[in-house]
Amino acid sequence: MFDFAWSEIVVIGVVAMIAIGPKDMPAAIRTVSGMIKKARKMAGEFQTHVDEMVREADLGDVKKAFTDIRNLDIASVVERHVDPDRSIRDTFADNPFPSGFSSASETLPSAALDEVTVSEQPVLEPMPAPPAEPAQPLSPAFIPPNMLPPPVVETKKPAAEPPAFIPPEVVRQRQSRA
Repeated sequence: MFDFAWSEIVVIGVVAMIAIGPKDMPAAIRTVSGMIKKARKMAGEFQTHVDEMVREADLGDVKKAFTDIRNLDIASVVERHVDPDRSIRDTFADNPFPSGFSSASETLPSAALDEVTVSEQPVLEPMPAPPAEPAQPLSPAFIPPNMLPPPVVETKKPAAEPPAFIPPEVVRQRQSRA
């Protein structure tokens, strides 16, 4: 119960011998040992009653709840709440291409395939020469035309009104300097 070293027990005995005296020492030891026995008996009874209460209260349910929490799979719980009818999972599980896709050899009749020969070479025409100066810079083919900035046309714009959050005094000072 208590963790006493032999040296500590000897010090306690010497202090008790001096304080109590050698004549009353046996009676004091019997009293202390009786108190220790009673304390151990009470601790044992308390442990027994606690064990009985656990059995009566059927704390097996509590233990099962702790086991369920320990074995909880967060991913499945989140999936069950986000996708209860499993429609999202089924969408990603299905093949995005319908099974009706077929190769060219299946769609063309075999007679048409026989007519095409490997030795036939397509006739290439020479490319026309590009114009000397394009009127507007050409954009590459992979950039949509609406992504190009509009052509800059230089016109003199009237002075813009300052925003409303600038105090009028500051605006007047700026106009008087200009």
